[in-house]
Amino acid sequence: MGFLIRLLVNALALYLLTRVYGGVSFAPGTDAVSVILAALVLGIVNALIRPVLLLLSLPINLLTLGLFTLVVNGVVLWLVANVTSLDVASFGAAILGALILTVISWLLDAVMGALGLDGGRD
Repeated sequence: MGFLIRLLVNALALYLLTRVYGGVSFAPGTDAVSVILAALVLGIVNALIRPVLLLLSLPINLLTLGLFTLVVNGVVLWLVANVTSLDVASFGAAILGALILTVISWLLDAVMGALGLDGGRD
């Protein structure tokens, strides 16, 4: 049950990102299933590819005191956009979109925790 709630929260975060920021949008005529599929792909890419990218970029990440993680998050969003109905205007838009998506997800996680719907996560 926790997985489904997390998937729906991620889908809502992606949808809200497209409503708040014009650099990231869904293709015209996109339905809710495509939004949920994009959230699923985002979760898979975050679980499998992002750790590898962070490990490979560790030297530059140390030099930039962690700021290069924003670029890695942008790459992840750009990869998701390439395989789903999500559209990203440019790589810079992907970086800014990833930053906004992080803030939206953090806010939604806080709301879910306050409502007790986080599945007992600490």
